[in-house]
Amino acid sequence: MREAAASFVGMKNFESFTADEPGEKSTKVLVDRLEIVDEGALLLVRIQGSHFLWRMVRRIVGVLAAVGRGELTVDRAARFLEERSGIPATLTAPASGLFLEGVYYDGDAGPGPLRGVFRLD
Repeated sequence: MREAAASFVGMKNFESFTADEPGEKSTKVLVDRLEIVDEGALLLVRIQGSHFLWRMVRRIVGVLAAVGRGELTVDRAARFLEERSGIPATLTAPASGLFLEGVYYDGDAGPGPLRGVFRLD
């Protein structure tokens, strides 16, 4: 999964990862960081980028989960960035568990390393 995640970092075309209509707006997004941490029964994923397209993060997580389960190869996951495919839409992760951790502007330090379980007690 981490190897597949590395292919999503950088300025990439996420056309296969959005529910927006083709040609509606630019699908190029700069992903600065994509971290995956095992935390017991949980798998924590943090994606940091310039902005996100509609359903992009859920589809990235779904594709990474499919790689982790052995349903997709790392190479196949990376090819979704090179050619338009409807497969990421079929793998969309559920919205439950997804949250916006923060918004950071130029000059902000941003979040530290991803570790531990976030609890709201």
